[in-house]
Amino acid sequence: MSDTVSYRPKAGEIPTQPGVYRFRDESGRVLYVGKAQNLRARLSNYFAPLRSLHERTRRMVTTASSVEWTVVATDIEALQLEYTWIKEFEPPFNVKFRDDKTYPFMAITLADEAPRVMVTRNQKIKGAKYFGPYPKIWAVHETIDLMIKAFPIRTCSDSSYKKAMQSGRPCFPGQIGRCGGPCSGKVTIEEHRELVNDFIAFMNGHDKRFVTEATKRMREASEAQEYEKAARYRDQLQALDAVLEKSNVVLADSVDTDLFGIEHDELAAAVQQFIVRGGRIRGVRAWMVDKELDLSTAELVDSILQTAYDGFVPPREIIVPDLPDDAEELEQWLSQRRGTSKVALKTAQRGEKAALMQTATLNAKNALMLYKMRRSTDFVARTEALTDIQNGLGMPDAPLRMECFDVSHLGGTNVVASMVVFEDGLARKDQYRRFTIPETTDDTDSIYQVITRRLAYLEEGSERADSDTAAKKFSYPPNLLIVDGGQPQVQAAARALKESGVTGIFLCGLAKRLEEIWLPDDDFPVILPRGSEALFLLQRIRDEAHRFAITHQRARRKRDITSVLSEIPGLGPARVKTLLKEFGSVTKLKQASAEQIAEVKGIGEVLATTIHHQLRS
Repeated sequence: MSDTVSYRPKAGEIPTQPGVYRFRDESGRVLYVGKAQNLRARLSNYFAPLRSLHERTRRMVTTASSVEWTVVATDIEALQLEYTWIKEFEPPFNVKFRDDKTYPFMAITLADEAPRVMVTRNQKIKGAKYFGPYPKIWAVHETIDLMIKAFPIRTCSDSSYKKAMQSGRPCFPGQIGRCGGPCSGKVTIEEHRELVNDFIAFMNGHDKRFVTEATKRMREASEAQEYEKAARYRDQLQALDAVLEKSNVVLADSVDTDLFGIEHDELAAAVQQFIVRGGRIRGVRAWMVDKELDLSTAELVDSILQTAYDGFVPPREIIVPDLPDDAEELEQWLSQRRGTSKVALKTAQRGEKAALMQTATLNAKNALMLYKMRRSTDFVARTEALTDIQNGLGMPDAPLRMECFDVSHLGGTNVVASMVVFEDGLARKDQYRRFTIPETTDDTDSIYQVITRRLAYLEEGSERADSDTAAKKFSYPPNLLIVDGGQPQVQAAARALKESGVTGIFLCGLAKRLEEIWLPDDDFPVILPRGSEALFLLQRIRDEAHRFAITHQRARRKRDITSVLSEIPGLGPARVKTLLKEFGSVTKLKQASAEQIAEVKGIGEVLATTIHHQLRS
């Protein structure tokens, strides 16, 4: 018996975010649906040596032929999506969900004189307003407990309510602060109805107007020294914030829409289509698009929708990241395919749909990263890429070691450069290097300086290369030296290469706008096919150098900002953080007057004058 199954993904391919995963058999049938707070940690349990797995688990993973996952924003959303897919696919190995019980709802009995909030599985209560379904009954109780702190409406039973109203004595839940209905003796029937309306309005749209009002009232009570009242508003505010955080996945009833999350770069795009029917995520479609042309997101939307609904009936509403120029015509085309009613093409700006769009986009980002990782680590693809680079650039040998350089700065200051190394088409992060460039005139001068410094380690008899073990790694010559940029940057690097006297190194530049490759002595660039493995690998190297440079530049900038402010007497870490939060940057702080600085909480007039003087001197 093999140690583990053949379709096991590499650990680095699995994200560490919360999400839902599905095991499928050869026919595509879903065998098992599960949720995880950390997908990588959870899935690794299934790919332990087969002999160590529980018999049922071993039977499931050996029956399956593939595993896939969907990243979500929160653990609650993972529960909701797990519930949806278990009900949708009825996977045979999810035995613990095979009972006949329906999932719980939160209901508000609007037909009652004093509406009550309750947990129920009965969806036929006359005149009731429902929210849910919820994946677990504790999730409903938790939401109700938080909501009645903000909107204290009735929770007691009908018999308790009737008895309390007849006797004039508060119901028992009202006596212990668990019921806010008229039966508690604290509000009238009319006042209670207003609270119920606010409860529903908040749950319908998670209206942040209530958060704003509670914050305003808390501050007013505090300023009036009515601290008990301020404490009540504070508790209400905390309850509202908690509900907003935990209810991101609750969609309005009868929502019928498709959401498209798209992430793309110059060569490829990842698409995630979330299919929402009746307020529930019914499924997810995902695919990759190889881009032959440099298309914007809006242009991608146009072609993606035409492909997505080829043979499929679109819903009444489709939500996309950007609207294409021909949005009206596309709506008409989609409406014709639907036949029964008009299709609306929209973008999501706020609310529940915007939150779900963020989740779809997050999954698209993960899919694109996984696609690029798998493509660049595939041995056949790497071999093809290196051979194509050799032929495309006219190199005598394949570039088994490539080094790429990128320069990053902030308005001409904090100039840094990065060097990333790829050997046999794979990143060698232990050999990455960072450079600080104290004096420079422009990008070409920066490239000249950093290439000169790097080549110094390759000069014959270099003392640097013999000084320590770490420098010896730096002394390996690359087959191909790549700079991020066009002809000016390549000419600067060529000048440094010529002055160093080092030979046997091929040089090129990769310009981002059209992904063309520039050689030192050519008047025209080399154009590699858009879908080629060679261009894909060069792009990944260039992007990695850019990422590494930006990370270094931001770290230096943050360190410099902190050091500038920390040198001012009286400014500790807490006050530095407060100032940067208020003004956004040291530049804006320098432009502020002493009076404006003094308005910041915790900064008095004397300290504000000192800060103003130190930053202006």
